[in-house]
Amino acid sequence: MTSQFSSRSAEQAASTQQNQDNRITLAITGASGAPYALRLLECLLAQDQQVLLLISSAARVVFATEENLKVPGAPDAAQQFFCEHFKVSEEQLKVYGKEEWFSPVASGSAAPKRMVVCPCSTGTLASIATGASDNLIERAADVVLKERGQLIMVPREMPLHSIHLEHMLTLSRMGVTIMPAAPGFYHQPQSIADLVDFVVARILDHLGLNQQLVSRWGYDQRNS
Repeated sequence: MTSQFSSRSAEQAASTQQNQDNRITLAITGASGAPYALRLLECLLAQDQQVLLLISSAARVVFATEENLKVPGAPDAAQQFFCEHFKVSEEQLKVYGKEEWFSPVASGSAAPKRMVVCPCSTGTLASIATGASDNLIERAADVVLKERGQLIMVPREMPLHSIHLEHMLTLSRMGVTIMPAAPGFYHQPQSIADLVDFVVARILDHLGLNQQLVSRWGYDQRNS
């Protein structure tokens, strides 16, 4: 009986771990850069990642301004909106409100080990760097940090003053990947979408996910 119970427990633990391997938290804040967020979300869903989505109030304003998308404020309505937009099930895409403290992302026992903040406002950057945890986005990042998970932050601001840079340095020293939304041009972009894809491709690379958005350095040059 003990052996059978142990075997069943091991199988359940393995199943839980397997289910968690494809989970990722994506936080979207109020910095300019809604196209980056939308394209990243699209690519994550296309690779069968289960996305736990957090959207700040300011991010909804940016969506309306930059993408003409009216994202509902209520989490359930926002979840339905994005599921319909990307044609995925509500099991693959979960949306949580800023004070849903009982959501999986709020606890180290349930949160995904990977999180991306894209785009990341300097206000969110500061709050995460100082461990504020005043809303679910900040708490989710705090959980990933304390659990020694992978946190990628995509700040979009210019110019940067010393406080911004100090916060980035603080987080970098904690193992956070600071990936500014600064696309390259060596792939000869022909559109804004090409510039967006450059940044999204680098994020996917760091998450260990396959990407065919941008050719890798050296391959085209060698074959040309």
